[in-house]
Amino acid sequence: MKKLIFAAIAAVTLLSACNNGVPKAKLKTDVDSLSYEMGLASSQGLKEIISQQYNVDTAYIDEFLKGVKEGALAGDDKKKAAYLVGIQIGQQISQQMVRGTEQQIFGDDSTRHLSVKNVLAGFIAGVKNKDIIKVNGQQMTPEMAFELVNKKMEQMRSEQMEKRFSKEKKAGEDYVKKYAKQAGVKTLQGGVLYRVITEGNGPLAKATDTVKVTYEGRLADGKVFDSTDQHGGTPVEMVPQGVIPGMGVALTHMPKGSTWEICIPAEMAYGSQNNPVIPPFSPLVFKVTLVDIK
Repeated sequence: MKKLIFAAIAAVTLLSACNNGVPKAKLKTDVDSLSYEMGLASSQGLKEIISQQYNVDTAYIDEFLKGVKEGALAGDDKKKAAYLVGIQIGQQISQQMVRGTEQQIFGDDSTRHLSVKNVLAGFIAGVKNKDIIKVNGQQMTPEMAFELVNKKMEQMRSEQMEKRFSKEKKAGEDYVKKYAKQAGVKTLQGGVLYRVITEGNGPLAKATDTVKVTYEGRLADGKVFDSTDQHGGTPVEMVPQGVIPGMGVALTHMPKGSTWEICIPAEMAYGSQNNPVIPPFSPLVFKVTLVDIK
């Protein structure tokens, strides 16, 4: 963007109109030459920049240059400046906010789209603080809308993921049910399951304590996705309230010195989140030793 702005500002020092609208340079002084050279230098790689970073179709390069000229020649015209900034923000709403949100909540489902018109209606109502829709008899505020957006986005994203990974979700739930039937398995808050390998006789950690643990984490198919052995074998420090909920529950119930095997349901682990290491709706099995409480 800085490169683009620089090119436009440099060029305006020497623009002169001609019949086809393309400015012609008049290099009468060293300053004129410097100005032209600044503009020419700033054009290097510009087509790639506007194509890749701003999604501009370079087949319409003349329209792009028309916009550059219009913006550069606006000078101190506040009305024109406001209009041009409005165009930029409008494009950001459409290209970044709307499309980015669609990707988050709809994924690869190309049949579902947000309503750009409704997005604009809410945006304009908020800017003008006028004609804002009421919720339960109360006028919505931008702060209220922000909270609602986050909740609805997460809900819609989860629903989309559940639909897409329904088989994996059921397989994970079946695994947890089967694990719960094993001998010696007990249940904690949130459906977290555990069986004692070694019973320690030390104190219990609080949610805000720092604990030292060694661990090995596996998926339902037995694949190890992380372990302290992979990081040198040294016990690592963590705070129970700062880890996934299921691990936090276990760490505050196992006495210091204990080694447990813990089965954490997906909803107490990473839920519908998708990453290369842990698939969506995966239950996790950990072998954990609580070495120390600080």
